[in-house]
Amino acid sequence: MTNDDQHRWNVFLDVQSDLPRQGPGCEASALQALALCSGLPQRARVLDLGFGPGMQTITLAQAMDCHVTAVDLHRAYLDQLVVGAEAAGVSDCIDVREADMRDLPFALASFDLIWSEGAIYNVGFGAGLRACHALSAPGGYVAVTELVWLTPEPPPEAAAFFAEEYPAMTDVATNLEMISASGYECVGHFALPDHAWWDHYYGPLEAKLPTMERTYADDPVARDVIAMSQTEIAMRRQFPTAYGYVFFVGRKPD
Repeated sequence: MTNDDQHRWNVFLDVQSDLPRQGPGCEASALQALALCSGLPQRARVLDLGFGPGMQTITLAQAMDCHVTAVDLHRAYLDQLVVGAEAAGVSDCIDVREADMRDLPFALASFDLIWSEGAIYNVGFGAGLRACHALSAPGGYVAVTELVWLTPEPPPEAAAFFAEEYPAMTDVATNLEMISASGYECVGHFALPDHAWWDHYYGPLEAKLPTMERTYADDPVARDVIAMSQTEIAMRRQFPTAYGYVFFVGRKPD
């Protein structure tokens, strides 16, 4: 990584810091996905991959009689989850681990539910599912959100934007095929509601950006990072039905 790349990454982390979420999501959608995971054992073993600030991690710990192992690579998110779990009274149910999704230190077939909201793209949707399948116990579930096209003919402006930002982005049908190819049986999928983009992510982020512009007024690399966030928000506002995050829930056969 060059010095400019490292600086760009550091600015991105600064822009994203102290937000309630690092991507679209909401408690109601998490609980809807969890309801699709029928027959989980008592004290289910849960793995949350790339948890960010950990709002969904706390939701899982509160909704289930379970132990959640929460994995992220960014130290600040681990610290944020520790504080949040203590405030929510679920710190005894959550084990926070600093680890890379590409090199997970867990035994095969050791989890009953593997969860990942807005993070599996970091290793690729198909590759991430295959890694999850290896860690899933027989009869275990995977629940992940992934950015997809919701229309067969995306608007050219949106298509051009995501060709740069997420060239691997595809559609629901293709992701369902990847779920099947990874060894899971899809038990359900649904798109996140539009408010899940705004309440805890784009809304707080948009409110923060003017401060970031002042902080980095003399930094062209940082200004480019901030402008990209502004463009991303504008794209969502203009084309809310063209694309979205979809929750996919799969089950590993017994």
